[in-house]
Amino acid sequence: MAKKTKKAEATQTPEVVDEEKANREMPKHRRYVGSRETTAYILYDIAQSLNLNSKRTYFITDVFVIALKWQTIINAITSVWDIVNDIFLAALVDRTNTRFGKFKPYLILYAGPGAALGILFWAMPKFFPGAAPAYMPKIVMYFVLNMVSNLVTSLYNIAKTGILATITPDTLDRTRLINQANLISSLVENIPKQAITIFIDLVNREVMKVKMTSLFVVMGIATAAASSALGFYFAVIFKERVLQSVEKPTQKESLSSIVKSRPLMLLAISDLLSAFSISTDLSLYYINVLNFSSAELVVGIPGMPVTYLSYAYVNKLREKFSTKLLWIVGDHMGGFLLLLVYLFGSINKNYKKTWVMVGAFMARETLWNTVYALRKVVPQEIANEVIDYGEWKYGYRTEGMTGVIKGLASKIVGSFGTVLSTVMLQLIGYRQGLKPGQQSERTEYLLFMTTTLLPVATGFMGIIPKFFYNIDNKTRQRMYAELAERRSEIAQNLNTDSEAEASE
Repeated sequence: MAKKTKKAEATQTPEVVDEEKANREMPKHRRYVGSRETTAYILYDIAQSLNLNSKRTYFITDVFVIALKWQTIINAITSVWDIVNDIFLAALVDRTNTRFGKFKPYLILYAGPGAALGILFWAMPKFFPGAAPAYMPKIVMYFVLNMVSNLVTSLYNIAKTGILATITPDTLDRTRLINQANLISSLVENIPKQAITIFIDLVNREVMKVKMTSLFVVMGIATAAASSALGFYFAVIFKERVLQSVEKPTQKESLSSIVKSRPLMLLAISDLLSAFSISTDLSLYYINVLNFSSAELVVGIPGMPVTYLSYAYVNKLREKFSTKLLWIVGDHMGGFLLLLVYLFGSINKNYKKTWVMVGAFMARETLWNTVYALRKVVPQEIANEVIDYGEWKYGYRTEGMTGVIKGLASKIVGSFGTVLSTVMLQLIGYRQGLKPGQQSERTEYLLFMTTTLLPVATGFMGIIPKFFYNIDNKTRQRMYAELAERRSEIAQNLNTDSEAEASE
């Protein structure tokens, strides 16, 4: 049998032999994450969207009413603070190695402060009822909450980034977990967003006899508390199963990983270039120009079945097409479709016609949802793959720094974009606190343009680095085969050391 194998290999190209050898050496796939832990992860995934963040800009600009000038200043300061603290927090996380795991302690500790900060944020109107947009105590509270929340949330996000890379060492088990969580959570995760969207219309049209501030306070507090509770439940339940290396990476080694790891560098550059995509908030266009906040909900109705259907063929697409191609299509198809919406809206002032534009955005959303599963699954798999690649090449894992580096450059540019977004509202003549239809026609058109054409024109360069992503199927197979063998040796050595200590 051995002779036959050698003879067969002799007739094949070296590349085919190497790939077949890698296939034979690949570890058998195993399901590590049980039903209880899977359920907890699904609830955790739901918790990430259990908030009113989609209306955060509207809340700050037109409900709580922080002056645009002060929004710009506070966003600029917070952005710099965010960039600085990320690097140090990532190094702290990467050097953490407790008996509970690397990330678990941070997720557990976040639950209480995270809930308190979220509740305080949405309750701010109750502290300053009727206060002027530039009332200094109101500005100070908003600023302090922003700074503290940013610090706590940064630490949480760094820990969250590394979870999926350590919860299971099996790639198929990981993909299964991502698919199940995204599919099931997509059924319920948009409920708060949909509810607040409808309620805004009902309050603006005086169908609901409540104040807009009261609506946001009640729903904001409820979602913040519920999200924190689900996150805490997952933090207690989940286990980290990927062993960390005995040697902890120094801060210099963590930082240098972006230079040494080509996949990580490409990921960071792609995020950087994509971050140049600048826009104003689409919900401001829906509310102020179309006088239909619920457009955000209505345009997604035909695409909902398509969203769920996309999970049925995502695995087949991954078998037939490269990760690189799927990454490109999933990330950039939406921008192409948004460009078509802008061209359509610019004809005969269609951008002012409510149901005409609802139809246009509806068509865009439905077509975009054909690659919904790709947008959800492939980027997560690539991020986890890049972390594993670093371990394979350099012998230690840097989940924390990888997560920060991946988004650091884009965060720098994105922070500038956040500041610029509020500046743009001032430049286009946007007036705060007005009812729908009271902005000037020039402002209405520019609001439409800055939510459709501008983000496409400023963010299209992010597609270029994706063409050079170098982890193909052959490299991936070899990487995971060697990692499985290496991790097995580490586990055996640790067991031997423990037995030796016990005997002494």
